[in-house]
Amino acid sequence: MTTLGQDTLKTRRNLKVGSKTYAYYSLKAAQKAGLTDFSKLPFSLKVLFENLLRFEDGRSVTVTDIKAVANWVKKKKSSREIAFRPARVLMQDFTGVPAVVDLAAMRDAMSAMDGDPKKINPLAPVDLVIDHSVMVDSFGTAGAFKDNVKREYQRNGERYEFLRWGQEAFDNFRVVPPGTGICHQVNLEYLAQTIWTSKVKTAKGKIEVAYPDTLVGTDSHTTMVNGLSVLGWGVGGIEAEAAMLGQPISMRVPEVIGFKITGKLKEGVTATDLVLTVTEMLRKKGVVGKFVEFFGPGLDNMTLEDRATIANMAPEYGATCGFFPIDDETLRYLKATGRKKGRIELVEKYAKAQGLFRTSRTPDPVFTDTLELDMGSVVPSLAGPKRPQDRVALSNAAQAFKKVLKDEFKKGANEKRVPVKGTKYDVGNGDVVIAAITSCTNTSNPSVMVGAGLLARNAAKKGLTVKPWVKTSLAPGSQVVSEYLKASGLQKELDKLGFNLVGYGCTTCIGNSGPLPEPIANAITDGDLVATSVLSGNRNFEGRVNPHVRANYLASPPLVVAYAIAGSMNIDLTKDPLGEDKKGNPVYLADIWPTPQNISATIRKTITPKMFRERYADVFRGDAGWRKIKTTTSMTYSWNDKSTYVQQPPYFEEMSDKAAPVTDIKGARVLGVFGDSITTDHISPAGAIKKDGPAGSYLTGNKVAFLDFNSYGSRRGNHEVMMRGTFANIRIKNEMVPGVEGGVTVHHPSGDQMAIYDAAMRYQKDGVPLVVFAGKEYGTGSSRDWAAKGTNLLGVRAVIAESFERIHRSNLVGMGVLPLEFSNGETRSSLKITGSETVDIEGLTGKIKPRMKLPATIAYADGSTKKTEFLCRIDTEDEVDYFSNGGILHYVLRNLAAA
Repeated sequence: MTTLGQDTLKTRRNLKVGSKTYAYYSLKAAQKAGLTDFSKLPFSLKVLFENLLRFEDGRSVTVTDIKAVANWVKKKKSSREIAFRPARVLMQDFTGVPAVVDLAAMRDAMSAMDGDPKKINPLAPVDLVIDHSVMVDSFGTAGAFKDNVKREYQRNGERYEFLRWGQEAFDNFRVVPPGTGICHQVNLEYLAQTIWTSKVKTAKGKIEVAYPDTLVGTDSHTTMVNGLSVLGWGVGGIEAEAAMLGQPISMRVPEVIGFKITGKLKEGVTATDLVLTVTEMLRKKGVVGKFVEFFGPGLDNMTLEDRATIANMAPEYGATCGFFPIDDETLRYLKATGRKKGRIELVEKYAKAQGLFRTSRTPDPVFTDTLELDMGSVVPSLAGPKRPQDRVALSNAAQAFKKVLKDEFKKGANEKRVPVKGTKYDVGNGDVVIAAITSCTNTSNPSVMVGAGLLARNAAKKGLTVKPWVKTSLAPGSQVVSEYLKASGLQKELDKLGFNLVGYGCTTCIGNSGPLPEPIANAITDGDLVATSVLSGNRNFEGRVNPHVRANYLASPPLVVAYAIAGSMNIDLTKDPLGEDKKGNPVYLADIWPTPQNISATIRKTITPKMFRERYADVFRGDAGWRKIKTTTSMTYSWNDKSTYVQQPPYFEEMSDKAAPVTDIKGARVLGVFGDSITTDHISPAGAIKKDGPAGSYLTGNKVAFLDFNSYGSRRGNHEVMMRGTFANIRIKNEMVPGVEGGVTVHHPSGDQMAIYDAAMRYQKDGVPLVVFAGKEYGTGSSRDWAAKGTNLLGVRAVIAESFERIHRSNLVGMGVLPLEFSNGETRSSLKITGSETVDIEGLTGKIKPRMKLPATIAYADGSTKKTEFLCRIDTEDEVDYFSNGGILHYVLRNLAAA
């Protein structure tokens, strides 16, 4: 999609690297053209600056926009709206399938509008990595991986057939097949190049342009690649589709928070402990909607893998991205992962020519604000029981859990334990029933993966074993991890403790932990126990990991192994023994914790660039199961009406070439009233589907056996399932039904209590619009487009909250749902919202302006009314266009049809 801009400032230059010559847009030349000293800009803004120079067209990008970024250093912030065009798009299959479904539906709609369906085609390169579909059904055995892969293909045959069609039907669209790795780790180890190139036609022939590698992804942890100096972040699937179709990402020039790193980690402290500390600090600071950029002398003591670990969790600390500049460590990693010599030379020469290369002598950039961390102060940590930012020191973890057990769950640690039928053991509150080495965050980092293997070896030598009630699993982020664990002999040691390979994918972190053994699940249910999980992931939200697990803790892979041995959160691992050795002597965590020297020596001995080159040599070919899938080569997709995985969505039915005028909201009923930190998991769960809920009833009605329900995430290509699953998380609390968990509401004026989906359908039948009320940080979590799509399909016209998380706010606009914030310090509580009210919102029939105030009237059940106003969180002019068209896809489709 790269085009040559007008280059009004005459900044295009040539760069010779070896025998090749590249064109590039010089930041230094822009400075000489009269702009502010760009050298003071944060490195992340320099990347945005270059993007504007390259795409200057006098319309979406003007010289005034370029000057706004250059002048950012004066006020350290800007209200300027700019158009950002990423080099590429990254998808995972949970969010990727509905995106491809939408593209297929847009082709149908284009045909219905007498347009050319071929226009619906990615203009930017798109990589979709199938990594979210494998579930941990089989575990703790040598055949677990084979069994889980077999079931994955059985469950997802319809989805994979559809993706094979998309791979053939769309240009610029590649699919990384199942069993390869997690999209973020595959991106880090192979797809990302740090500096991207593409060939462009000119009047004088083709030239090759070099520019920073940038991207948007349909997973919020796209930010992981910020550790490799690639600027990118997560967006909703609908926004990613627009980027694929040539639409720029509309954004305000962000504030940039500088995070200064000093010192180095102490022995026994891991990158996981570091990122949990960083997450806690930045959440407390408040960085939602802002860039975070890391700087300082501590970067010289930080491996790129550690940087990627920190960048990965940007969504957890709330930032748009967590950026690290290019330096010698970047070059080392590119070489270590088998990148081509010419690419590495280009990265170095380009970065130095552009002032994008950091050294220990580089002056600190100017930031909007800063904070600082001495890595020497970091201590071993966990985070939980339900938010990534809730860090607890390992030394305080047992005591903190006991407090949570008492205060939140109203339980005691020493309450009666429940026998597990058919076994000689029992389970109780705080027992760890899932211990999972999983997730892109940590499985990309050899130091913690090797550390886990060495700890397992040391534990086995002492005669320690995992408690029998613990479900153990190892899901590496790429096949390379298996290569070095095998080469070092550590996989055998992990196998001894039940951490056998279960698959290459997100598994437990995304809710694909699979069922607990039935006797254990029954004991938990019978005793109403607070069972726990410990996972090396980035997400531990309520109801996410497993329906039988109520408290979830994030931890490093070595600690995951340690807690599997301990079997309980009630044990203080810093003081209490994990177990006894063969002679009956107590064994403590310190006795089996590996030394940094052992970890480093193992890494140096076993990990080679050859491993990466060989594993990624034929990455798009897939295994025999993938190659056996039959598909068609048609321009449009032949929808199967009987499919329960992929259905044609209703968004474009009876769509005209011109949008209907936006109307005010009159007489809206309240579908739900929610508290703070309602996540996209709450709104649109990705895990197990309840048998007796609306989605389960739909599947049963379509003759799908409960065993084959799969997960919400795997069925995102079917709107019938997903709209029934909206607001259906088993832990969501609607204040309209106090004391009740799950997707339940009260229908008004009847007063009937029912499933949220059923109430919404009843309101739709009666022609009643809906609104939702909520507290702070509404939509926190994954970049889940179905949280917005489902809201739209339920008939919700507006969500009124105290604040929104960045991605979900954007997704709501992209689906034509109005995000509104309370004004003048008001909240749902101060307005005494119970859910029995009706709501009128005016000011939508005229010219909608970004962040305008909209008058509203709330009519209470007792006949009284309250006049108020809400802040419209449509933030940019482009978003006004999207909303006025009923959504971003409608806007794009109308423009393409008219072109």
